[in-house]
Formats: sequence, structure tokens, C-alpha cells
Amino acid sequence: MTTKINQGEINAILWKACDTFRGVVDASQYKDYILVMLFVKYISDVWKEKYEELEEQYKGDEERIRRRLERERFVLPKECSFDDLYDQRNESNIGELINIALEKIEASNKKKLEGIFRNIDFNSEANLGQTKDRNARLKHLLEDFNDKRLDLRPSKVGNLDIIGNAYEYLIAKFAAGAGKKAGEFFTPPQVSELIAELVEPKAGERICDPACGSASLLMKCAYQIIRNEDSKDFSLYGQEITGSTWALAKMNMFLHGMDNARIEWGDTIRSPKLIEDDITMKFEVVVANPPFSLDKWGYEEAGADAYNRFHRGLPPKTKGDYAFISHMVETITEDSGRVGVVVPHGVLFRGSSEGKIRKQLIDDNLLDAVIGLPSNLFYGTGIPAAILIFKKNKSDDKTLFIDASREFLDGKNQDFLRDQDIKKIIDVYKARDCVDKYAHLATIEEIQENDYNLNIPRYVDTFEEEEEIDINAVQKEIKDLENDLARVQKEMAGYLQELGYEA
Repeated sequence: MTTKINQGEINAILWKACDTFRGVVDASQYKDYILVMLFVKYISDVWKEKYEELEEQYKGDEERIRRRLERERFVLPKECSFDDLYDQRNESNIGELINIALEKIEASNKKKLEGIFRNIDFNSEANLGQTKDRNARLKHLLEDFNDKRLDLRPSKVGNLDIIGNAYEYLIAKFAAGAGKKAGEFFTPPQVSELIAELVEPKAGERICDPACGSASLLMKCAYQIIRNEDSKDFSLYGQEITGSTWALAKMNMFLHGMDNARIEWGDTIRSPKLIEDDITMKFEVVVANPPFSLDKWGYEEAGADAYNRFHRGLPPKTKGDYAFISHMVETITEDSGRVGVVVPHGVLFRGSSEGKIRKQLIDDNLLDAVIGLPSNLFYGTGIPAAILIFKKNKSDDKTLFIDASREFLDGKNQDFLRDQDIKKIIDVYKARDCVDKYAHLATIEEIQENDYNLNIPRYVDTFEEEEEIDINAVQKEIKDLENDLARVQKEMAGYLQELGYEA
């Protein structure tokens, strides 16, 4: 019977492999090398097992084996497997040899993997050091991944998800350790889970993340449908501005078996890539955790936007939050479109051009809910955030405010939403009712009375009255303490006299 490897073992081996670079190369750089090598190891092990099966089935007939392999999910060219690279680990040009193998893998799988290795250079002196040091690091990396326990063949893993999970584990570890820059490409799993449940993606729908990072939020939406409806009838779309992060998203999708996901590389605000018949594509669900208050987001180009995404107004030059919100709202379907977006609290109350956009969104009856989250949930920033839910074709003209900021697991460096915290938010959101000190269903008139300010304390009163102080009881307690002190002092004086000391 084949012994299965478990998730914890894989994660531990991979994190140990990071020791090759840790402290020498910045995490924002070496993460790419670790994650790409995991990808190569995975496809190599899957290919090797399939080849062994076919070799037995076709009695070593190489021509039949080759023709059958061409029908697999991907093609692994000759001399490009992890084992081939490992065998060459002592070569003086090992970085160049890895690059060549990656180019061949990409060329043989153009439709699915085109471009994903273009931003990674295993022969980079700037990232990996001079030749001697670089060769030593790459040799150690290959040896780390050659750990006999890290056997990623399907018969050992048993489930494709374990690889995707390991991939996301590493991305989360890098994000936690590398501060704000790394946090920009990864939304904490519990926040992604919450957003996915709030927007309720369904079978047959198109789901998009216009600032997708490593695509973890898109994956959570996909697994909502798989888990709830036992269906893979959905389409995933995304766009990511950073080339290396876009590559992570493409690999992440592939490792999760989502080969048909369309993930584009580019600036969503300046150059949206998800275009259909010269207009922006429409999606039933649009989710994102865009960069908070992005400076230089594309103000100069937005005034002449070819897709009329900013007809409610232009956000300020130095804060791009409403640029992403405007884009998202304009790309959902008219009949059932939903948006779930993470924003900093300033989005709820800042005035000027942002206030005008916010007013129009509310007057157009698009804002469905404002959910305040605990602070310190996100990698690299301790500031609190909120989730905004927008809906087309709402059934009422009210907005639900939820203050979920006080219910969380207090972690050492980062706080977490627990399962019960997520469940409470979802239950209250679906019930769409008032809950004392937690939620309030506000009418449009209430929001107008507050000058369209969405600051949550204006709608959810969380003030806890202090208990009334019983003065007589306090005075009695003080008197009793004074009596106890006098008694102890008297006893102490007696002990000192017995010992021959003056009291």
C-alpha cells in the first residue's frame, strides 16, 4: 500500500528549503525561486508517474507512449524534468541550464503557461549573487527539493489540492515575513473565505478579481461553488499589474487544476485587459483586495477613459481606492452582479471628489453592506479595513452596517478571524436585520442625514455603559483594607520584638 504524504510534511520540507536563501537574499526575491522550483518538481513527478504507467501498459513502446502523453494536461520536454536538473546540480552553469529548461517547458505548453517564467532568472547575479555563490545556492535548492519525502506523484499526494495548498502556504509565509510589499499579493485566507461567502458565487457564473495578486481570493470563490454545488461550471478571470505576481497566479491556478482560468498581466485602471466587443467584460461576481489608497493610480488617463468607468467622478490623484471600486461596479452584470471589495476606512468618510462618488453610488442604490473588520488582519499593515458589498438590482433600498471589529483571535504578530466570527458575519448579513451593538440596517434617509458619511459608529452603537459605582460599598472595602493593614502591621511588630529588633 502506498504511503501518502500529508500537508504538514510537505509544508515543513518546503519551508526548510527556504533556509538556502533566508538571510542572504530578500524574501521578496527568493520566493519566486522557491515557488517556481515547487512547480517544476510537481509537474515532473506527475509526468514521471504517468510515463511509468504507460510504459507498463504499452510494454515500453516509446512511440505509443509519446502519442498518449501528448494528450495530457501539460507536456514535459525531454531533459527538462526536476531529476534532469538535479543530475546537473554541480555544473558551473546550473543557473543557465535551469533557465533553458523553463523556456522549453513554457514553449511546450504555450496555451496554458506562456510567459509565466519570463520574470524569473535563475542565472541572475543581482538576485542570487556571483557565480560561485549562485551555483552553491542553486545546488542546495535542488538538493532540498530532492528530499525523498517530497514525492509529489498523484499516488503519493492523493489530491491535487495538497499541492495548491502548499503553494498558498508558502505565499502566506512570505507575505507574513516580508511586510507590506509581500502583503500586497496575498489576502489572508479567512478574509478571502469571508468575501467569497458574502458574494455567494454560483454555478454558471463568471468571477473576476481585477487586482488578483496570487489569485487566492479567486480560488476561494471557486471552491465555494465546488463545495456548495459540487460543480466546476464557472469561469475565473483576473488581472495583475506585477509580472512576478501574475506568474504566481498562473501557476497557482494550474496547481489547483483550474487550467482554463484567464489571468491577464497589466494595469487594470490604465489598461484593462478583460475586454469583449470593445467594452469591459461583465461578470456576475467581482471581488478584490486592491492596494490601499494607491498614489499615482492613473488619474491623468482616467478622465479620457474609453470605457466610461469613472462617470460618477474622478478619485483624487493620490488615492486610487474609488478608481478600483468604480471599475468593479462598472464590470458587473445588470441583473445579478455583486461586488466584494476590501477598503481602508477612509473610503467610508473622506470628502471632496471621493464624497461625490460615494454619494452617487448610494443614490444609485448599489451599496448593500459595510462590514468593519478587526485591525491587524492583513500582512504588513495594522490598520483596520472594511468590506464593501455592492449589488445591482437590489431587493430593497437599505444598507446593512456590521461592526465585526471586536470579535477575533488575538495572534502574536497578526490577528485572525475565527470560524465562529465568519459565521456570525454571514448569518447577520443574510438575515439583514439589526443586532444590538453589532449590526444596523440603515435607510437611505439615515445615510443622507449623515451627509453620506458611512463611518460605522454613526450607525452601530457599540458604547458599553459603565457599571454604576456603589460609593458605600467602596468605602466599606477601603475601611476593611485599612483594618487588615493595621492587623498585619501589629503582627509584624510582635514578630520583630521576638527577634530582638525595635518595632
